[in-house]
Amino acid sequence: MSRIGKKPVQVPKGVTASVDGQKITAKGPKGELVFVANDEVSVKLENDAIVVAPINETKDARSKWGMSRTMVENLMKGVTTGYERKLEINGVGYRAAMQGKNLQLSLGFSHEVVYQPPEGITIACPKPTEITVTGIDKQQVGQVAANIREYRGPEPYKGKGVKYAEERIVRKEGKKK
Repeated sequence: MSRIGKKPVQVPKGVTASVDGQKITAKGPKGELVFVANDEVSVKLENDAIVVAPINETKDARSKWGMSRTMVENLMKGVTTGYERKLEINGVGYRAAMQGKNLQLSLGFSHEVVYQPPEGITIACPKPTEITVTGIDKQQVGQVAANIREYRGPEPYKGKGVKYAEERIVRKEGKKK
């Protein structure tokens, strides 16, 4: 049994939510998001809360129950507060700067890396060694942060590269004489 799936998702003040079959739409101060739930779960809007329940007691339906409820909760948080992911750059000469809406990265390559963010995502560089990715869609914010980190991930010997702010790099010991 899903423990998280049993809890109804409260619709915050200032957010209008609508359920049309399996399609959940949330409009809030930050924007509008849509999620289409799987056919194995039922979604209902009951007194300012969205209730997700499995249609039958199969293992497949129960596994999609908690995930669907979490996705609906992510919609509500996204349209009210949004999501943010911070990245840090470590390394001599490694830096980031904004070039209009695009992100320009100097990561030790022979060329500059220019990253163009997708619609709905904003990137900011408060310092040359910090990158902040913000948006309303949790999955998209995480994917953009992963794409930026992929250009030069942190290496285990000196810790150089692009890493998440909360990430801890396990360092390796170098060669011994």
